[in-house]
Amino acid sequence: MKPLAIGALADRTGVKVPTIRYYESVGLLPPAPRTDSNRRTYNDEAVRRLRFIRHARDLGFEIEAIRQLLALADDPDRSCEQADSIAREHLQSIDDKIARLVALRAEVQRMTEECTHDRIAECRVIEVLADHGECLHEAH
Repeated sequence: MKPLAIGALADRTGVKVPTIRYYESVGLLPPAPRTDSNRRTYNDEAVRRLRFIRHARDLGFEIEAIRQLLALADDPDRSCEQADSIAREHLQSIDDKIARLVALRAEVQRMTEECTHDRIAECRVIEVLADHGECLHEAH
């Protein structure tokens, strides 16, 4: 493959140029070789790695987890136990967020259903927002 400029890499992977530079700065992408005119160039491995990063980010993985997963992917003969563990931790985080969102939805729904549409002085929405003790759930 002919080396790609950063704009071509962005087009091929759907990752914006500033994001590519950021991934390089935090070490998710290795520093790109430079041309004589100091422009970055990328190869097929950079495309593969950037697609991996993008997909992991789309799935909500944090940067540090992606760093660990990339290191594991770079060692294909290794056991996948650690990758599975990272994914399970992420799944638990997703489940926790869903539980908080369900509680949040129930709280806002109750708040709006109890509103009588009278004066602001008697507005249930304003009352609940002003006093967390009026909420049914502690964590939301």
